[in-house]
Amino acid sequence: MQLFPILKTAVWITALCLCAQGQNAPGKDAPVNESKGMPPRVTPAEYQTHAQAGTVTVAAEFTGHAVGTPQGSLTNDDYVVVEVGFFGPAGARAKLAIDDFSLRINGKKSALPGQPYGVVLSSLKDPEWEPPVKPEKKSSLNTGGEGGGGGQSNDPPPVPKMTFPERRAMEQKVQKATLPEGDRALPVAGLIFFQYGGRTKAIKSLELIYSGPAGKATLTLQP
Repeated sequence: MQLFPILKTAVWITALCLCAQGQNAPGKDAPVNESKGMPPRVTPAEYQTHAQAGTVTVAAEFTGHAVGTPQGSLTNDDYVVVEVGFFGPAGARAKLAIDDFSLRINGKKSALPGQPYGVVLSSLKDPEWEPPVKPEKKSSLNTGGEGGGGGQSNDPPPVPKMTFPERRAMEQKVQKATLPEGDRALPVAGLIFFQYGGRTKAIKSLELIYSGPAGKATLTLQP
């Protein structure tokens, strides 16, 4: 009887295939689009301002409602953006968190807390995006005499919108450019968002406040 050895071999091959699939499958907790941040500039002096927080140098630049990413600049109406960079000696690391930052506008007593990137997505815009050009509809001839409207409507044309893949690609640009959180090797840089829907022309003074594991620092920004 050759049946038993054949079945035994088939079971063994199936087990090997399942094992290989388990080794190649990504972990459940593996981030799909983890924030990578912005490319750090060569030195802190290349930012608008910088200050010392313990052994770490914090550098920053205010970009207003513009959301600069390595893949292009975006805009939004409800949040202002600060690009932050952390620098330190060789081999230095720092624990980073968005909650360690706040922004004081026009000397107000209460500073605006840093916000996660997700809050800005609903008002995100791409100034270079152009809606697809639709072919013009041929005007229908009015052959019905009086009262014939020719099929025309007085309703305003629909507002063109991005497709889901287009909007998702734009949102991923922001996610990847956001300041990475957690224990990070220096230098590292990225974007931080603060809720402010007013005009940047109304801003007369700006202070970025950092209070985190590396120490404390207050950076005076240029509006």
